[in-house]
Amino acid sequence: MKYKENDFLKRIEINPEIMVGKPVIKGTRIPVELILKLLGQGISFQEILEDYPRLKNEDVLAALNYASHVLAHEEVFPVVAE
Repeated sequence: MKYKENDFLKRIEINPEIMVGKPVIKGTRIPVELILKLLGQGISFQEILEDYPRLKNEDVLAALNYASHVLAHEEVFPVVAE
């Protein structure tokens, strides 16, 4: 089964009572930010799943898709030097 782009909506939770409202993997206190940081450090999906046994492959994909979605909808305003 192929992971669909919007499947991240089912796996990411934003709740002010959990990690001060940072996006986390639903049912955990594992922030999306942590998963992205680990991937950016070159840690493999498999290593992340081994270090965080509550995570599933789909959770790591959800973190990536969530970040992509946030960046795609980010408003950027050019700074003009005076």
